[in-house]
Amino acid sequence: MTTVPVPSAALTVGRQGNYAGAVSRLAAFAADVGASWGLYTLGVALLNAALKLVSGHSFTLSNHQLPAFIVLTLWEFLYFTYQWAVSGKTLGMAILGLQVVTREGAPISGRQAVFRTVGLGLTLLTAGIGFLGIVYQRDRRALNDFIAGTAVVYDWDARAARLRWIARKEGPAGIPPPQERRV
Repeated sequence: MTTVPVPSAALTVGRQGNYAGAVSRLAAFAADVGASWGLYTLGVALLNAALKLVSGHSFTLSNHQLPAFIVLTLWEFLYFTYQWAVSGKTLGMAILGLQVVTREGAPISGRQAVFRTVGLGLTLLTAGIGFLGIVYQRDRRALNDFIAGTAVVYDWDARAARLRWIARKEGPAGIPPPQERRV
């Protein structure tokens, strides 16, 4: 039988389940825009290299603005929809400990992920007015959350906090951990 040290609830749970604030959501969105733009740029560079290798001609976005915009729009739609449908969080949300759930707190469906992504586009088209709900409402839901019936909550993985403690057999300065649980 192995004993696994367990950190206090304050270390593992923290704000888990509370509605995510505007700053956390903005930082996650910025990280997602950076990641998706980087992947899109990498894809364009690979396409350019392949075309140059096969035909000898170079591909530039400035010469093909409408197709580039259409592909970028489809890429962004897939980037957000797929991640929300599969795990309820995008890369940026995972980094900051956020997750999209239904209003009741359950995992979202693929349909809700599609509606949420379409709602995100509509929210951006309103010059950001749809985001005001994040700041002024108690449940911090934006227009895309209302359209999809979702909410964004803090989701700190308590298992990850336990893994740090598993690696240490003793606390700082040789002090044994406060609690142990038999597994």
